[in-house]
Amino acid sequence: MEHPRILFSGSLISFAVIAATFACSNGQCKLGDECSSDADCQTGLSCFSCSEAFDGLRCIRSTTTNQFEFMNSLPFNRYAYLTTHNSFANEVEPLHTGIRLTFLNQEDNVTQQLNNGVRALMLDTYDFKGDIWLCHSFGGRCHDYTAFWLAIDTLKEVEAFLSGNPSEIVTLFLEDYVETPNGLSKVFKDAGLMKYWFPVSSMPQNGQDWPLVKDMVASNQRFVVFTSAKSKQESEGIAYQWNYVVENHYGDVGEHPGECSNRGESAPLNDKTKSLVLINHFHSIAFKVMACEDNSASLISMLDTCYGRSGNRWANFVAVDYYKRSDGGGVFQAVDKLNGQLLCGCDDVHSCVPGSSSATCSATKDQ
Repeated sequence: MEHPRILFSGSLISFAVIAATFACSNGQCKLGDECSSDADCQTGLSCFSCSEAFDGLRCIRSTTTNQFEFMNSLPFNRYAYLTTHNSFANEVEPLHTGIRLTFLNQEDNVTQQLNNGVRALMLDTYDFKGDIWLCHSFGGRCHDYTAFWLAIDTLKEVEAFLSGNPSEIVTLFLEDYVETPNGLSKVFKDAGLMKYWFPVSSMPQNGQDWPLVKDMVASNQRFVVFTSAKSKQESEGIAYQWNYVVENHYGDVGEHPGECSNRGESAPLNDKTKSLVLINHFHSIAFKVMACEDNSASLISMLDTCYGRSGNRWANFVAVDYYKRSDGGGVFQAVDKLNGQLLCGCDDVHSCVPGSSSATCSATKDQ
């Protein structure tokens, strides 16, 4: 007599599982909901796995908040910008040399990164095959098996983005091994980027504020470039990074919890004669499965640690691998926190009153 009740109970359980499985779809799934593809998730979310935090697939954040929509009347150094490490080393672009035996750091191409809110790119530039290429190195040189593609191709993607988004600013950090005289200047010119160039002569000295974002936009000086090659500031007018930026250790050396120290080329993080703070948070070798954990709670913890080490200054740039991988809010939540602190002293930029020119938090968010 008990069998029908057991079967009925089992049917209820099966129905509940099916109902839960199909609880949302077609762009209705919210942050943290289970999903089967990106199409299930709401705008600004993507469907990803994160085995360290949950089973299966869930909707997680995949785009940034536009901090300039809250206020654009502050100096450039009073905002935070999502930065991709080795932006060029992504899974999308095809082979250009017939073979590639090197590691990847991102899933999206540069155009997709920019469209998702990345505003600073880290590129490694080399002389190769009579031109300027983006490349990983082996033995300090670019090879067929470590090369990605011509630098001008990626720079044209940046130009197209700036052309189509006239209120946006893009920053480049170049790990620069180009020895060809004026080689970088030529490729920037050929890519059509000089009309957006922010000149070294306008960059602040001794820790002063940068120009206001709205003024940079009005003057169309929306392309900020830093090089690791000191000589190029004088010879090509490309800013030497460590005259203006402090930066923590990158790779495994910089991944110790509770620690945050400057990389060798950088001044100490608490040197306030440099107006910009760049924080790296990635391992020496990128693994997609590790990025989920790296880009979650440990990232927030690192930013808190580096705030203290940087003389109580929040990071302006936060550089990561596989930027869309996390257990939920990820790097996008981290940048929201940075911008909230920089703009209005709150832990979330959404607490800042849109359009306000003062350090004001939304009362509804703080209650």
